Amino acid sequence: MDLSIIIVNWNSARYATQCVASIQSQTNGLEYEIIIVDNASTDDSCRVLEHLPGVKLIRSPQNLGFARANNLGFKSATGRNLLFLNPDTELRGPAINLMYTCLESSPGVGVLGCKLLNTDLTTQTSCVQSYPTILNQALDGEGLRKVFPKSKLWGMRPLFEATDGGGVEAEMVSGACLMIPRQVFEKVGRFDPDYFIYAEDMDLCYRVRKAGGRICYLGGATVVHHGGQSSKQQGGEEFSGPMVKQSVFTFFQKRRGQLYAYLYRAVMFKVALIRVCILGGLAVLPAAGSRQDSLRHSLRKWRKILRWTLGLEPWTRRLGESEGQPPSPGRA
Repeated sequence: MDLSIIIVNWNSARYATQCVASIQSQTNGLEYEIIIVDNASTDDSCRVLEHLPGVKLIRSPQNLGFARANNLGFKSATGRNLLFLNPDTELRGPAINLMYTCLESSPGVGVLGCKLLNTDLTTQTSCVQSYPTILNQALDGEGLRKVFPKSKLWGMRPLFEATDGGGVEAEMVSGACLMIPRQVFEKVGRFDPDYFIYAEDMDLCYRVRKAGGRICYLGGATVVHHGGQSSKQQGGEEFSGPMVKQSVFTFFQKRRGQLYAYLYRAVMFKVALIRVCILGGLAVLPAAGSRQDSLRHSLRKWRKILRWTLGLEPWTRRLGESEGQPPSPGRA
């Protein structure tokens, strides 16, 4: 078997169905299998997915989170290479063929990512990133990214580098579409189950690099990533905001030490407090007009992050510690 494609689903059967259809229509000349792990969906996902032709459905009795569910899918995989793919993605052209060819012809590449597009077909800049630091986390914002897109702070430079069909080296690539040789995945210990959702792809790339593998981005392969469909069902950024921060905190604990992790938390307290004050002031101004809904949405997100810095969102920590039923399933 050339390739095992592993998809984790939670209440996203409509997207997963479109994803599978795009794989089957755009991927040719490869021996591949599609494995869908249903993460204890609460809707009719299993009924819909079990009828998809050419798909092996694994039903998890409980919501394991993204990392554990992918590891569960891997246990049934027989491919020489693995593709971890979000259910809310659709191939634009032969993306999988291009990635597979690049991976097979590039010795030393341990992880390969592709260009991700938003639903409106604009580039999703998060498809390549730098590893988090306190500085880039404190300064992270769309405004600064647009003004300084090639700054090392964000790790987005590969997006702007022309290639001759090969991959461009990056620090890390998104787990929404991530291809990796089976032997590399096994060597580094699979996805770390301490991450319930978010940062598990970052941690995997980090360990692959430590083991001597290269992380590469293939801009010629494009996939639409509608983004965060599972998380939107649980409050959108009010869920993902503090959960992302908790996952980055976990990464710092593992890779930078406890002192660095708690310093990050203290800095994020100051950042969140400033943002809450600014957004709160802007939201009540008459001049805000049509932007009031957006401002209030951002305000709610940053209030949740502020509460997280104070330890008032304990659910974010519990999700990484237990395998019980959590509030959200897939990833953004």
